[in-house]
Amino acid sequence: MNGGGFNGPARELGAFLRSRRERLAPADVGLPGSPRRRTPGLRRGEVAELAGISSSWYAWLEQGRIRTSEQVLRSVARALRLGPDETAHVMSFVEYAAPSGQSPGWVSRNLLSLVESLAPNPAVVLDPHWDLLAWNSEYTALLTDLARLAPKQRNLLWLVFCWPPARTLLASWEPEARSLLGQFRAKMARHPEDSRYAEITEELLADPDAARWYGRRETSAFHPAVRHFRHPVAGDLRLRYVKLAAVDEPGHHLLAYLPHDRATEEALKVLVG
Repeated sequence: MNGGGFNGPARELGAFLRSRRERLAPADVGLPGSPRRRTPGLRRGEVAELAGISSSWYAWLEQGRIRTSEQVLRSVARALRLGPDETAHVMSFVEYAAPSGQSPGWVSRNLLSLVESLAPNPAVVLDPHWDLLAWNSEYTALLTDLARLAPKQRNLLWLVFCWPPARTLLASWEPEARSLLGQFRAKMARHPEDSRYAEITEELLADPDAARWYGRRETSAFHPAVRHFRHPVAGDLRLRYVKLAAVDEPGHHLLAYLPHDRATEEALKVLVG
């Protein structure tokens, strides 16, 4: 136990657990209500009892004063009725002490060739901060000419929240934006000292929607999905996201957009033209 010191990941985990405790009512977990309750949600002692741990230990966990085991965190997740994505977020803190490893800010010739060879399917390479490092012309045609943006604006979150056309280009902008922000928050929580994460977050919070969802401590995990685009030139596009890690370039991910139906397949062939 680290009784005197606090660190960023433990503090973030504690704040997340507290936010989930406060959203639960006693009836949600089979406990009787009480008119004397002055604060929302469950009491710390109630969560501790449900998780089978001591009240002091759970209090220290919320205060960011301790690191704990996978078994304890799973018990706490069950007690708080966390969903699969929220549980995965909590469990990710078991490994937060391990070095994260920074990826280089450049893309190898092999990976760049792979991105270009995926035409006519849009493809892009992301770094751990979701900065866009390389893309093919189809990705530019789907979204915008990234080369014309300032380097720090070449970021997936910036495009979704700060680039105005995104809200009409993405047919289901709100749920997709919330999911992306939740994924980003879960990733960022494990690297609180990273200045690039902080820089991106500061800019995002200028957007009222991002600020509201961020304040709720919403988290999510990546799931392959079909996304519906309403493109001004190509019309309706239904694209499947495929995300692959580059083994020989740690921290880099390839994100490809594949056609979900025949109409989209045909539209992609003429997208650049």
